[in-house]
Amino acid sequence: MAAPHVLALPFPAQGHVIPLMQLSHRLVEHGVEVTFVNTEANHALELDAMPADGAGRPPLDGIHLVGVPDGLADGDDRKDIGKLVDALPRHMPGCLEELVRRVEASGGTKISWLIADQGMGWAFEVANKLGIRAACF
Repeated sequence: MAAPHVLALPFPAQGHVIPLMQLSHRLVEHGVEVTFVNTEANHALELDAMPADGAGRPPLDGIHLVGVPDGLADGDDRKDIGKLVDALPRHMPGCLEELVRRVEASGGTKISWLIADQGMGWAFEVANKLGIRAACF
């Protein structure tokens, strides 16, 4: 039996990403595979902040980091919560669904759970549509 595969999706704002990343590390300690989904902007910041291993990659031990577009323009202020709350549910559901399908098409472990921040409520509709169990964080 394959290990469970969790898709972790934090709200892209201060105070949301690190707690879900900490939970992701605890899940990995128990044999769970985790794909951690950030907006492309936060994904780049996260990679820049991590120490690199000898090959120039951050050491993640079972956590796959992925970035998806947030729907904001390049010059938009990503610290403007109002803009995020407006853009995310309009743009990210399709990106999340595409990501799940891409993981499964690549022969990776089927995603069995979504753990999403309470501010990403639209993600639960995507999980339901794809037959993925979901939990709110």
